[in-house]
This record gives sequence, structure tokens and C-alpha cells, in this order.
Amino acid sequence: MKILVTGGAGFIGSNFVEYMMKKHPGYKITVFDKMTYASNPDTIAKFKKKKSFRFIKGDICNKAQAEKAVNGQDWVVNFAAESHVDRSISGPEIFIDTNVKGAFNMLEASRKAGIKRFLQISTDEVYGSVKNGKSKEGDLLDPTSPYSSSKASADLIALAYYKTYGMNVVISRSSNNYGPYQHPEKFIPLFITRTIEGNELPLYGNGKNVRNWIYVEDNCSGLDTILHSGEAGEIYNVGGDVEEPNIKLARYIIDALCQSNSLIKHVKDRPAHDKRYALDSKKLKKIGWKPEHSFKDGLRKTITWYANNTDWWMDLKGEAFKNYYKKNYK
Repeated sequence: MKILVTGGAGFIGSNFVEYMMKKHPGYKITVFDKMTYASNPDTIAKFKKKKSFRFIKGDICNKAQAEKAVNGQDWVVNFAAESHVDRSISGPEIFIDTNVKGAFNMLEASRKAGIKRFLQISTDEVYGSVKNGKSKEGDLLDPTSPYSSSKASADLIALAYYKTYGMNVVISRSSNNYGPYQHPEKFIPLFITRTIEGNELPLYGNGKNVRNWIYVEDNCSGLDTILHSGEAGEIYNVGGDVEEPNIKLARYIIDALCQSNSLIKHVKDRPAHDKRYALDSKKLKKIGWKPEHSFKDGLRKTITWYANNTDWWMDLKGEAFKNYYKKNYK
């Protein structure tokens, strides 16, 4: 089995590559990544020693590069995307280019190459804010940010390729991931690393926005299940079983690192900030998936990883990060 993983040097992508190489050692995996700010060469360095691994530096927005990357592959897993909501609000154009046009390029290249299965990686944010209950795969899409709108668009294009061309397309929509190798701009690693540094923690609004969290390895096992057992043309939610308000999560991180709640600083809320996400994952569980990590165990592992790998995340907190932080929270 030969699998092309776009965005495989990013957070979820690199964890997925590691999971698949352990679970399916006979598979050959190629990572196709542009190596933007969200990618770190150190994340995939350990894979390059293996004969079953190959790396291609390239951009899914480049049609010729996309066509060359899919050549000779069996499956394509499309992680590559601009994924930070805050960045999509301040600069939406690149999100449309990468998440919509890039996804189209990968689908079209895969169609021409006769790829046997195409997994489009999506997000629970396409459902929008959920007042009651949990989002199911057939629910109305109601994205609110340029990021979530671009991902919803890619979902619809992927489904069109199944319906129009008969491509073997499946879609995953996961809840908020956390775990090793996540860029320190994101909520959990931002709060962990700044707590370690003893710096203030910028919390949007009143901090009562609720997120559905899943440990990244559990998401990876869900994607593995979808690839091997999911039905063509179907969407599968991959959700954790815990929902936590941001302020409670912030306090848990502070307690775990023996710091004071005085680090929390409430800042102006982001525009159109969704109040709550929640996913119903019964459909995926019916085909054999179940998460293995409790929220507290997963978060404890994550905090320990960032505490033991300061060099990895400090390298990502250069001038560009400082400018981003100042722009969003000051």
C-alpha cells in the first residue's frame, strides 16, 4: 500500500504518519508538504531514516506538483490546509487558495491518476456553533469563519467528485485535536508554553466557549478506521467524549504546572466566536473505532511532552510568532 499524506509535516499529519508507520509497517508513506510556518523539519526527521518513508517538498496549490506527487500512489490523505481561525480572520485569501483550490487540485490530480481512495480531512467547525445536542454528519453546514467556510467548500467539492466521477472519496470531521507537535499558536500549546514561561494567558471573552477535545492519537486511529472500513461517499465525525469551557481548561493547565490563576488575562473576543462544538461519533464507532485516551490522561501526556521538548517549541516562537501574538492579543 502506498499512501500520499499532504501536510504530513504539520501537527495532525505528522502524528498520523507516525501512527500508520507503527500500525502498518509494510505500508510506504510519502509526505507532500510546503513546509510553511506550521511545519517543522524536526517533526519528520525521524521518519527519513526509514526506507518506507519519502518526503516531497511541494504545494498543493501548484497543479503540476500535485499531479507529480500522486503519481504511483494508492491512497491520498489530504491534511494540507491553512488551519488557524484567527489567521483566517486577518487574512482570508490564502485560506481560500489553499483549502479550496488546493483541495480541488488534489482531487483532480487523484482522479486523473486513478487513486483508489481519497480521504479529505475536515473539521467540526463546518457545522458552526451547536446550541443543543451534538452535530451529526447529515446536519446543515453553518460555518462562521473564513477558515471553516473554506473547509466546508472543500467537503462539498470532494462529495461532488464522488457523485459526478465515482471517485472513492471519504471525509473525516474531527473535533479539536491536542497532543505533541502542535504549533504554539494553538490554544492548548499556547497556554502550556506560556504557563511554563510564566507569561500571561490571553483568554478570549469570558472564557466560556466550549470545545469538544480529542487526543491526536485517537483521531489518527479514527482516520485509520475510515481509510480501511469507511464507505465511499460517506462523512465520519471523529469526536472526543469530553466538552470543556476554555477557562476550565486554562485552569487545569495552570494547576498541572503549579502556577497561579492570575496568569489568565481576558482579552477582546474574536469576531463570530462559536460558542460550542460537539460531535456525535456513533457512525464511526459502528465500524470499529473507539478513543483510547481520557481527556485528563491525554492532556497530562501533552503537558509533559511540551515540558520535555522546550527546544522544539521555542524555535517556533521567533519574530513571526511575536508579531502574530501582538496582532491578535494586544
